Parts: sequence; structure tokens; C-alpha cells
Amino acid sequence: MSYLSEEQLYRNYLEFFETAERKRRWNVFDDLPWELAERTRHNADLALCAETFCGVESYMPDYVGEGLNLFRDSFGQAWWHVNWGYEEAKHALVLREYLVRTGQRTSRQMFEFEADLTKRRWKLPFPTIRQMICYGALQEKTTWMIYRRQLAAAREAGDELLASIYRFISRDEAAHGGFYLDAIGACLAEDREGTVADLHHVFSNFNMPAYDLVPDYESRIEVMRAVGIDRTVFLREVFLPVLSRLKVSRRELAKAAAREAEAGLRTRLPMDRKQ
Repeated sequence: MSYLSEEQLYRNYLEFFETAERKRRWNVFDDLPWELAERTRHNADLALCAETFCGVESYMPDYVGEGLNLFRDSFGQAWWHVNWGYEEAKHALVLREYLVRTGQRTSRQMFEFEADLTKRRWKLPFPTIRQMICYGALQEKTTWMIYRRQLAAAREAGDELLASIYRFISRDEAAHGGFYLDAIGACLAEDREGTVADLHHVFSNFNMPAYDLVPDYESRIEVMRAVGIDRTVFLREVFLPVLSRLKVSRRELAKAAAREAEAGLRTRLPMDRKQ
């Protein structure tokens, strides 16, 4: 696929960057009510979730490095990816600072946690640019929803500092998801059938990165389930709204699934005959 003309992609990147610079940028050190840190009531569940999100965000070297290897020949896509990495790195930093400044983790505990993270590496879950764009749209929409739910939980617990952090982060995630959706829209205009096929393939094989990356994730999952994200919620609140925004029908997806199944059968038949 040619994806987009470089001129169009650059315009998309420039519009995203200009909006971020003028309306959305925030400062970790100046824009949050850190004076509340010493008075913040400790909440083990909220802290565990914040630590887990911090861990996922901390794989930034892998996310950026793997992505740039895929996107490096596209100026607009590569530069957007670096900008995305900067914003995601802030998310890891601010959550780390929250945990340490509120006394719910020590600096030593965070260094040990981060050292454990480096034992794992994130790899691209899909091999093509268009499939990774589809993955990015679903992943960012899911992340936005998780952070919005954590924002509500922080408010309910009376933790205004954490609520402020999640408010800034969720704004970034919404903007990232919007960029990916615009890119998918352009892909649909270029090659609708192929793009719908990629949407189906990514949806059918989608997983959030935390499952493979965060240490002791199985022991964390019980607390994380309080966020309320399961396959049903993902379908209702992430995938179907994405389809609606893109104006892709479930009938189109069903046709893509049938074509994929037929192609898989054709691929297997010669081997079957040998057996």
C-alpha cells in the first residue's frame, strides 16, 4: 500500500502538532497540584493500577524504536511517532512522580520495578504499517477509556492529585486515537477492502501490551479487573464506536472475515492433499 501521499500525511501531522502546542501541552512540574501529595490518602488499589500503567508506558524505547523501523521512510509518520513517544513518556514520568511524592512507593522500589521491566522487550504485534495504524486506533481508544475510568475512581476516592493526572493523560490519549482514526479514514479512501480486512484481522488478534510486559501481571489482574475492561466492554465501548466513526459496517467486516477464512483454506489445501 502507498498509504497516504507524503503531502497529506505531513498536513495531518502538522495539524496534530499545532493543536497540541497551542491547546493541549501540559507541564509535569507546573500544571499539577503537587502540594496535595503529602495529604493524599493512600489507596493500595489505585496505587497498584498507577504503577501498572507506569510500567506499560515505560517501554517507550521499544515502542519508539520498533515503530521508527517501520515508519522511517515516511517523514510525517515518523515525526508524529516521535511526538507520540514524547507524550507517552510524560505519562510514565508523572505516574512515577505521583507514587513517590505521595509516599506509596519509594524511589528504590520504582528503580527495582523499572529494572525488572528491562528484562522484557515489546515487539510489533503486526507486521504492516496499515495494520499497526488499526492497532494504534484500538489501543489508544482502549487506553483512553481505562484512564477515564481511573479518573472517576480517583475522584470517588477523594484523590484530586491523581484525578488531575488522569485528566491530562486521557486528553493526550484521545488526541492520539483521533490521529489514528484520521489515518484509517485516509486508508479507507485509498483501499477500502484491504483496510477493512486489516481492521478485522487486528480486532481478531488484539491484545493490550500489559499482558506480556508488566511483571507479576497475573497477580495484578484481579485489581485491574475493577476497571471493568473485558471483551464485551471492549466490543461495545471501543470497537463498535471506532467502526461508527469510520463508517464501516459489521456486514463489511463479516465479508472480510469470510475472505480471510477462504484464503486460509486455500493455503492449507495443498498441504492437506499431501497428507
